[in-house]
Amino acid sequence: MPLLRMLRPAQWSKNVFLFAGLVFGRKLSDPASVVLALAGFACFCLLSSGVYIFNDIHDREEDRLHPRKRLRPVASGEVSLATAAAHAFLLVVAALVGAWLLSPGVAIVGLAYLGLQTAYTLLLKHVVLLDVICVGLGFVLRAVAGAVAVRVEISHWLVICTFTLCLFMGFSKRRCELNALAENSRNELGRHRRTLALYTPDLLNHFTTLTAGIAVVSFMLYATDARTVREFHTYYLVYTLPVVVYAIFRFAYLVEHGRVDGPTEVLLRDRPFQIALVFWTLAAVLIVYRGVQLNQWVDRLLAAQ
Repeated sequence: MPLLRMLRPAQWSKNVFLFAGLVFGRKLSDPASVVLALAGFACFCLLSSGVYIFNDIHDREEDRLHPRKRLRPVASGEVSLATAAAHAFLLVVAALVGAWLLSPGVAIVGLAYLGLQTAYTLLLKHVVLLDVICVGLGFVLRAVAGAVAVRVEISHWLVICTFTLCLFMGFSKRRCELNALAENSRNELGRHRRTLALYTPDLLNHFTTLTAGIAVVSFMLYATDARTVREFHTYYLVYTLPVVVYAIFRFAYLVEHGRVDGPTEVLLRDRPFQIALVFWTLAAVLIVYRGVQLNQWVDRLLAAQ
C-alpha cells in the first residue's frame, strides 16, 4: 500500500537505539521500564515517519532522478502532496502528544529531534560533513530519549559510542548512494544531492575507516572504564570486542562491494551481520545482568583446573 510504504516502516529499526538506556541502565528486568521504553519507541516511530514524509515532499524532484527513490509514493505520484502533508502533520502531533504523556523530557528530546531533522531537510543535508554529523546526532537523540523515558542517567559513553558508530554508518550510507549513482556525472549527482558531487569514493573510504576505528576504540574504552566494571561487576564486556569488530567490518565490506543500499538493508537482510548482532546482544545482556554469577562461575572453573 502506498500510504504504508510512505511511512517507511523498515526504517523504524533505527529506533532500536532507544533501548540502549533500558539495557545498559539495568532496567530490562523492570516491567514498568520496559513498557516505558516500548512507548518511547512507538512515539519515535511515528515521529520519524512524519519526518520521512516531510523529507519526501521536499525532495520529490531530486528523488525522481534516483533509480530507487523515484519509486517512493510521493515522488512517483501515488500519493498526492496534500495527503502526504496531512499524514505528516498528524503523525508528528500524535508522536509529540504521546511523548509528552510519557514524559515531558521525552517530548523535549522529540522536539529537538524534529528541529534537527527539519534543519537537515531544508539546509544541512546540502552541507558537506554537517549532513552526516546531523545523521549521527539524530541517533544520539534517539538514545537520549530512551534513557529519559526509563529515567536512567544519560552516560557520556552512551553519547560517544552512539555518535561515533552512527558517523560510520552515515558515511557508509553516502558511499552506498555513490554506488547507486555510479554511472551519473558529477552534475547529475549534485542534482540529486549536492553533497554527492563533493564526496568521492576515496574520501568516503577514508572517513568510514577513520570513524570505524574511533567507534571500536570508544567501545573498548567504555567496556574497560572503571565505572562500567563497577556497575556490571565484571570486566568481561570487553571480550565482546571481536564481535563488534566483525560486525563493523562486515558492514564496511557490504558497502564497499555495493551489495546493500544502506544501514537498514544490512540490518534486515544480511544473515551474518544479524547473527553477529544477536550474539553480541545476548552476550552483553548476560554480562550486564549476570556479571557477579559469571565471575563466580569462571572462578570455580579456574579453581577446578
